[in-house]
Amino acid sequence: MAAAAATTATNLSPLSKNPSPKRVPLFPNRLPKPPPSAPQPHKPLLTAASKNPIADLISTHKPDPKNNSPVIDYDDDDKPREECGVVGIYGDPEASRLCYLALHALQHRGQEGAGIVSVHGGLLHSVTGVGLVSDVFNESKLAQLPGDSAIGHVRYSTAGASMLKNVQPFVAGYRFGSIGVAHNGNLVNYQSLRAHLEDNGSIFNTSSDTEVVLHLIAISKARPFFLRIVEACEKLEGAYSMVFLTEDKLVAVRDPFGFRPLVMGRRSNGAVVFASETCALDLIEATYEREVYPGEVLVVDKDGVQSLCLMPHPEPKSCIFEHIYFALPNSVVFGRSVYESRRAFGEILATEAPVDCDVVIAVPDSGVVAALGYAAKAGVAFQQGLIRSHYVGRTFIEPSQKIRDFGVKLKLSPVRAVLEGKRVVVVDDSIVRGTTSSKIVRLIKEAGAKEVHMRIASPPIIGSCYYGVDTPSSEELISNRMSVEEIREFIGSDSLAFLPLDSLTKLLGSDSPNFCYACFSGKYPVEPTGKVKRVGDSVDDGLIGSIESIDGGWVQGTRVQEGKGDSKQKMEEEKVSSL
Repeated sequence: MAAAAATTATNLSPLSKNPSPKRVPLFPNRLPKPPPSAPQPHKPLLTAASKNPIADLISTHKPDPKNNSPVIDYDDDDKPREECGVVGIYGDPEASRLCYLALHALQHRGQEGAGIVSVHGGLLHSVTGVGLVSDVFNESKLAQLPGDSAIGHVRYSTAGASMLKNVQPFVAGYRFGSIGVAHNGNLVNYQSLRAHLEDNGSIFNTSSDTEVVLHLIAISKARPFFLRIVEACEKLEGAYSMVFLTEDKLVAVRDPFGFRPLVMGRRSNGAVVFASETCALDLIEATYEREVYPGEVLVVDKDGVQSLCLMPHPEPKSCIFEHIYFALPNSVVFGRSVYESRRAFGEILATEAPVDCDVVIAVPDSGVVAALGYAAKAGVAFQQGLIRSHYVGRTFIEPSQKIRDFGVKLKLSPVRAVLEGKRVVVVDDSIVRGTTSSKIVRLIKEAGAKEVHMRIASPPIIGSCYYGVDTPSSEELISNRMSVEEIREFIGSDSLAFLPLDSLTKLLGSDSPNFCYACFSGKYPVEPTGKVKRVGDSVDDGLIGSIESIDGGWVQGTRVQEGKGDSKQKMEEEKVSSL
């Protein structure tokens, strides 16, 4: 029987919150307004009703030209993916090298492309490439990036033939000079903006929404320069945390809802640093000062740091998944410790969905901290029941004799000494399609576990994200299609419980209205226009597809609730397809 999750939490440790330093207004009449504490009423649920089968994690086999063994392109995890990480440095003679190190710290936010742009002698220098930061940059490449200011970018994407030209930062020349930009997020009105610009003669080199921002800056007539950025951003809708570099300025900007994180720090020599997470500041020995506020533009030049309000906003809507999965545990995101958040999520699960067990394990790496919290609260030992390989790429040659669950076994190895004959609680951060979870459960049972109880440190994901996270379509999200009991039967666990959404918001306390829960509730702070995810799609991040391929619209409906007979039959068909 599936464990039923209760609706309230007891005896929980509050999340630690880092106070921001006192702010000195430089533009006192145009500072962002403090967010109100009152929650807003919920809108009707907006999801895509689905009758399509859940897509399998592993793509179709492709023949290897050198032998007869199939080549598998193995998707690393059945997880939502953060698409980008950005960094900006002003006023350090080793700006590009520090930028390189900061990108290393942000590598978890994107592994398929990296780039750095520096400025020296009034000229912007750029090096970009496909792969990890360590693959793209070496001593000779960094030597091509002189100057005391730089911006950098790492990205995740799906594969695409035109990948390299879409790797950021982008550099463009216009009538007043050159500008580089690195962007984390996704513009939901990209299609209409691009169509309008093209109607007026703009020519695009990429399919990235970031290029739209450069065109809007180029056609702006505002003076001085940073007001061009303000004018351009006033036309944008969606999520954007961006850093811009010109011949003499570094500019950081965050959208009015503050969907994606962006922090500011300072090195001992006075150099100003911006980054997606504080872990990047730690590596280059920069002291965290504060977040870039939602709706704020920060301009850094020889005269210091100036702050300008971009536009008014009702309240922030920061992405809660940063605390659930994306950010590193040692980061402070949206003013809160990610480690303390995840530990508290595990404590809630142990309180509200207890089960008799002998050992608590995690699905590494993202489930570890929540599992520690669960084990401590339950008074049961935490052990490493699954060992993750960190040295595996994305493409593998499978033996001619097919190995069951080949992709998962490459990444995760069960420890029989921990699992055999035990009642095991397995803590993971989320379930997306459910295909990986079913294979993990099977892996643990094959290692001799007597019982397997899954505990998920997030609420059920029922909606796609349009704010800079690569998630499947709503039709592919298993929680949008099945009840908790049906999911439990599908993945084969002895019990299953999710973190209740109301317990999550209770834990966040007065800050709860300032987070976006669209993937859990279907309530979108900014509704996308002219673009919807379908089965097999990922967000158009500029590496695949063209503007013509972006079509469709919203499907208004309610969460899928099918009859038990139909659901069970469909579930059996999907279980067969995922083997």
